[in-house]
Amino acid sequence: MGMPMELNTMIVTKGNEIREQENIFSLTKAGYRLYPIDIPIDVRKTIQSDSSGTAVIQKVEWTNEKTTITYQLLSLNSTN
Repeated sequence: MGMPMELNTMIVTKGNEIREQENIFSLTKAGYRLYPIDIPIDVRKTIQSDSSGTAVIQKVEWTNEKTTITYQLLSLNSTN
């Protein structure tokens, strides 16, 4: 029996990220998702929105059909 899994190449937060430390965040998404680790990738609020910044994912955890990522925000694109 197969396991449904999604491959993601950007972080889409939808405003659900949790600040763990100054520039370390965690985000939990439904389903099993695979993300690149230790490679800078875009962070966006929604798929259609402009890039909010760049981050590096440090940890990916799969539990109970949910994926939790921990990422470090490297740069933030300001709207000002």
